[in-house]
Amino acid sequence: MDGNEYRHRIEEALKKSAARYTEIRLEETVATRVIYRGQRLETAQETLDRGGFVRCLASNGGWGTATFNDLAQLERKVKEALACADAIPAARVELAEVAPAIHMSPPQLEEDFRLVPLREKVALLKELNETMLAEEESIGSTRAIYQDRLQSVYYGNSQGTWIVEERPLIDLYCIAEAVRGNDVQSASEAVTTANRGFEAVRGRTDMAKVAARRAREQLDAPAVKGGCYPVILNPSLAGVFVHEAFGHLSESDFVFENEEAQKSMRMGRRFGRDLLNIADSGVEEPDGDLPGTHRYDDEGVPMTRTQLVKDGVLVGRLHSRETAHKLKEQPTGNARAQDYNHAPLVRMRNTFIEAGQTSFEDMISDVKLGVYALKSRGGQTCLGNFSFSSAYAYMIRDGKVAEPVRDVILAGNLFETLQNVTAVGDDFHWDNSGRCGKEGQSMPVGMGSPHVRIENVVIGGQ
Repeated sequence: MDGNEYRHRIEEALKKSAARYTEIRLEETVATRVIYRGQRLETAQETLDRGGFVRCLASNGGWGTATFNDLAQLERKVKEALACADAIPAARVELAEVAPAIHMSPPQLEEDFRLVPLREKVALLKELNETMLAEEESIGSTRAIYQDRLQSVYYGNSQGTWIVEERPLIDLYCIAEAVRGNDVQSASEAVTTANRGFEAVRGRTDMAKVAARRAREQLDAPAVKGGCYPVILNPSLAGVFVHEAFGHLSESDFVFENEEAQKSMRMGRRFGRDLLNIADSGVEEPDGDLPGTHRYDDEGVPMTRTQLVKDGVLVGRLHSRETAHKLKEQPTGNARAQDYNHAPLVRMRNTFIEAGQTSFEDMISDVKLGVYALKSRGGQTCLGNFSFSSAYAYMIRDGKVAEPVRDVILAGNLFETLQNVTAVGDDFHWDNSGRCGKEGQSMPVGMGSPHVRIENVVIGGQ
């Protein structure tokens, strides 16, 4: 079915809806997934998925939703969504005003991955896997993962918006485990690229080599000695830190539902020194490959660049139309849904610390004893408290990067830690290999930062 037929079906269903407000999102997703585990091809599959999502507002209440896979059910599903809204007592939901939009944007792919034979994708992954196994004798097991998808989204609402957006995405992972006796250390390299074709993952054997070398290096690295150190975060880990520890607190559905968060995230509060600037954007590098970049969100709101912290002070939040109305602020284009099975939530897009003026050499030059922490191996946050593991790390001694260390866990309170940011690098870098989970939905996101220096960080270790 072509876009004109989808539009006709959606507009007819919207005209017949008795709801106060109705929106319809139809999707068609073509995807491939290939997994190598060791020398064994574990998965090689291609899928096609179609479905739809309807959301209605009751005349004096809140949301009702319905999902479906058969387009012939569309008008019935609109009635079902309204019946759900009428059946659930709720405070009247209001939406911030947004001008109706008409937009259609096909992807401009250099090498359309949908046209690349599955056997070629399998061959690419086999090469990466064999490269990891051959790079270091200590590598005992490996995984290589490739997945692509092109999600075609057709969105219309009862206020006149019509949007067609095609969202290409490729993920590539190389994971190596080095073994020495009972000691097992792993390392991974990953890339997520949006709005690009298969050319983006060709010639990536360097990823496989780096993963293998880093896993072996971790076997030789001693555990860090626990204590309180000045810490330099590399751009990748600093991007993860600002996303996890600060970005989620900026999502306004969390703010208006949580009284403690309202106090913590009040506008005008100082979070750091003047050198700290944080933003979230859906329009960075509009022709680039950041996974959080789109023209519109899943409520038909134009994505914008939203300043969150300016010169150390909280100046902005991330919104859906509903949260923007509740907090009397402007919509920001942050309502995102994983797919047609889910309602939009307030989600980050590409979240980043803006570049500062300090070189990396100057940042470490006066550090007598510190830690240089790189990339993320996972972590958790709870309101203002966080705990992160770096993927790998080095000691800093007398202003120089020294020996590697492992088992570096950074912990602390967000609000205190941001106050302790004393230098922001001039070497900004995007790390677009992220996924963000929230309420059962996983979304591709971009994260970015330069190097960042933080004083008095508690490091867990021996």
